[in-house]
Amino acid sequence: MDWTNNLFGDGRFLGIEWNTWKVIGWLGNAVFFSRFFLQWYATEKRKQVVVPPAFWWLSLAGSGLLLSYALFYRRDSVFIFAYLFTWIPYIRNLVIHYRHLDAHTQCVKCRVECPPHSRYCHACGTKLAEEMAGHEAGASRSE
Repeated sequence: MDWTNNLFGDGRFLGIEWNTWKVIGWLGNAVFFSRFFLQWYATEKRKQVVVPPAFWWLSLAGSGLLLSYALFYRRDSVFIFAYLFTWIPYIRNLVIHYRHLDAHTQCVKCRVECPPHSRYCHACGTKLAEEMAGHEAGASRSE
């Protein structure tokens, strides 16, 4: 069986000598690469460019695994530096995303989430500023 020798020759798989750090390195590559499929799928589904939060989580996980591989196995300064600071924009984008979600207002009348700084509910037309003022006044009266 010639193909099995090429696939598993010398105790290697695909010509690669495997160990725990190799698995971590390849897992990091797979996670990091998968984010492109996720972004592509989300964009095709919405028919506009979309970068979902899972993209940033996969970026963070993949680059963390690759940094671990570079630090503890390869000990290669170029490889280490390539992944040392990538977490900064990934975390920043996640913070921005979740702050934006928290800034949404729920319409009391129809329970639809309205974007930040909206004056009117896009579903039912209720004025959100009055709604919020009335809500706050009611809350302070009940205390």
